[in-house]
Formats: sequence, C-alpha cells, structure tokens
Amino acid sequence: MIDLAIRNGRVLDPVRSLDVIGDVLIDDGKIMGVASPGEGPRARAVLDAAGLWVTPGLIDMHVHLREPGGEHKETIASGVAAAVAGGFTTVAAMANTDPVNDDAEVTRWIRARAAEAGLARVVPVAAVTKGLAGEELTDFAALRRAGAVAFSDDGMPIMDEAMMRRALEAAGELGMSIIAHEEDRTLSAGAAMQAGPIAERLGVCGVGGESEARMIARDCALAVEIGGRLHVAHVSTAAGIAHIRRVRATARGVSAEATPHHFTLDATAVETHGANAKMNPPLRDVADVEAVRAALADGTIEAIASDHAPHHADEKARGLAAAPFGIVGLETAVGLTLALVHAGCLSPATAVRALTIGPARILGLTSGQLTRGAAADVSLLDPEQPWSVEPAAFRSRSRNTPFAGTQLRGRAVGVCIGGRVIGESEARVRR
Repeated sequence: MIDLAIRNGRVLDPVRSLDVIGDVLIDDGKIMGVASPGEGPRARAVLDAAGLWVTPGLIDMHVHLREPGGEHKETIASGVAAAVAGGFTTVAAMANTDPVNDDAEVTRWIRARAAEAGLARVVPVAAVTKGLAGEELTDFAALRRAGAVAFSDDGMPIMDEAMMRRALEAAGELGMSIIAHEEDRTLSAGAAMQAGPIAERLGVCGVGGESEARMIARDCALAVEIGGRLHVAHVSTAAGIAHIRRVRATARGVSAEATPHHFTLDATAVETHGANAKMNPPLRDVADVEAVRAALADGTIEAIASDHAPHHADEKARGLAAAPFGIVGLETAVGLTLALVHAGCLSPATAVRALTIGPARILGLTSGQLTRGAAADVSLLDPEQPWSVEPAAFRSRSRNTPFAGTQLRGRAVGVCIGGRVIGESEARVRR
C-alpha cells in the first residue's frame, strides 16, 4: 500500500512528453510512477483530481522574499505562503536582501528560515559581487556549499565587462549560472518607465529598449567566448530576444526567462495603474509583448518567472518617479500564464515546461518532473476556474499589483510538497 494516489487528473509531465488522464502515485515522499486510472496499488489516501491538471511542482526561479532586512514588505514565511497559494512548490530567493546574500552564513540562514516555515522549498540565489557593488566577486564555491544554486546581482547590472567575464568564468567552473539583470545604466539613469509619448505625457524620464539589448548582446558574446552559463532575467524587448535567439541557435549555455507582466501588459498600463505598473525592466511596447510571447512559444525563452517584488503601500504612494520598481507576482503568475494557453499562444505542455523543468534545468535542480524516485512535489491546477484578482486576499504582505480586479480563467488549487497536500485540494482527499 502506498501513501497517496492523485487520481483521474490530466497528468502533464514535459520531461516525458506525458499528457494523459491518469493517477500519480506517491510513497515515502517520492514519486512512484504514473498509472492508468485505477490500475495502481491501493493507497492510504486518495486525492480526486478529476478536471484538474496534475503537473510537476511549479518552480519560480526569480522571487524577492525581502528577508532579512525588508520584513515590512515580505518575510520568508509570508513569501512561501504566497508561493503555495500560487501553485509553486519551489522558489529561488534573490540576493538583494539586507544584509545581501553575499556570504555563506546568510545563505544558510535563509535556508533555515525557509525550513522553519515548512511550506514551499526555498533555494537561495547568492550575489555575484560583494554588497552588489560590482567591484569584488563573492566566494562562489563557499556559497555553493552553503546551498546557493546560482549567482545574481539582480536589480544591479554588472556594468564592468571584465567583472562579468570573471563571474562567468568562475561560475562556469562550478557548472552554475550567472543570472543577469541586463540594463545599461548610462542609458537608463533616472528612468521610471519606457520612453515614448506616455512618459512624456506623465512628465517622467523614460528609457528605450537599447539599454537592455546592448547588455544582452555583450553578455551573450562573453558567454559564447568563455563557454559559460548565462541566464538573462526578465527579458522584455524584441531586440534583446533577437540576440538570445541568434546565440541559442549554436550555444546552449544561454537561457532566458519572461515574466507574466511583460507578456501581458504594455506601457499604456502605467497611465492606468501608476506606480503599481512601474517595474524594471519597464513595461514595453505592444511589439515587444508579442515578441516575448513568440519566444516563449518557440522555446527561445525557457522559463516563466514572476520576479515577485513586494513593496509597502507607502513606498508605492510616493509617485511614479520616486516609487520603487517592482510588483508582486507569485499569486497571479499561473492565472496569467493560463491566459496565454486559453488564447492559443502557448500549448499546455509549453506552459508547464516553462514553469517546471525549464527553470529546474537552469538552476541545476532535480525537481520539475514526475519521474520515479523524484521528490513528490506536485502542483494541481484548475484550468477552467474563473476568479478575480483581489489583492486584499493575497498571502503576500504586499499588494502592489496592476492586476487588481482582473478576471482570469484558471488557477492553482493546491500543491503536494514531499507527499504532503496543501491548499484547497486538501478537501478532495479521502482516507
């Protein structure tokens, strides 16, 4: 007898090109296999997943949990609660905390706090440079031993080409990725949004897509020359995507992610939502939104990541020019991704791949799949359930989103982490 059978769901596992109605079998915290409906062994507990998608546990590879130092915006405990509510079983925590995660002690502390919370798994992304200052590399080997899965100065572009070269070389020796925030600050200084008529009407400084594209071109060239592993965070421009597509035709060490806000909204949202539509990189033009969608569909962009960036309401109330960049995204990412599926832009398999094995492979994780022996991390999605985005109901401590009131179709209804069912789908379990 096994511990749990998740029965009669639509099982989607891109690793095996699996898309069947079946039962996912779990025992001792591990996946035992996928069986035809009713053909597996007896189980101590059965979860009826009829009408649901049963996928490998979703992975968000770009999340700002703010702790330590920013607990008024988010804590590790509130962040992993938001992750589980959004359907994610694993999140990668970015390094721009206070103190910065540039030391093995901080890395270990983050992992310990996440273990105490006992919800989504947290894998730390450590800083590339000490203090995110771009001047001195951190000790990559020590950070890896402490549990770091990649390195990033996210939010702070590495402007010095020689420093980026050394970072790619050092990370490459460990088989790990540099996650790059691609922004040429000589072009973007003071910018609050995309350059153009809307920025002019709102009276704020804007930045064009060249700021992103120029840095992507530089770093792609370095990665190809060195043979290093470069991951481009939150790519937002057609020009930047063109560089990535060209390089990936011959070099597999370059990868990229897209955010739901960049494949859903364009710069016109800033007029409507103000600072809650201010992010970096900024919302772009319609042609850029279409380019991001196309790159997800053809696999140029391998991962969807929320870039969950919580801020206190008082900070976002400072006005467009002075407010901090970023929006929350853990609890809306799945619904916005499913909107692309319903629109015919992405197949179910492509969407699930970008939320599971895509980020897992980039981060070097063994999760993101339903193969026998893998950790029993499973996400349960209702692709048809209608719902309205209500920030007051978020598990996150922050509410900064341009999607308030948006009507969506499809959402996560539960997760299974290490064989433990969490969320609305607990009500479907019978013992």
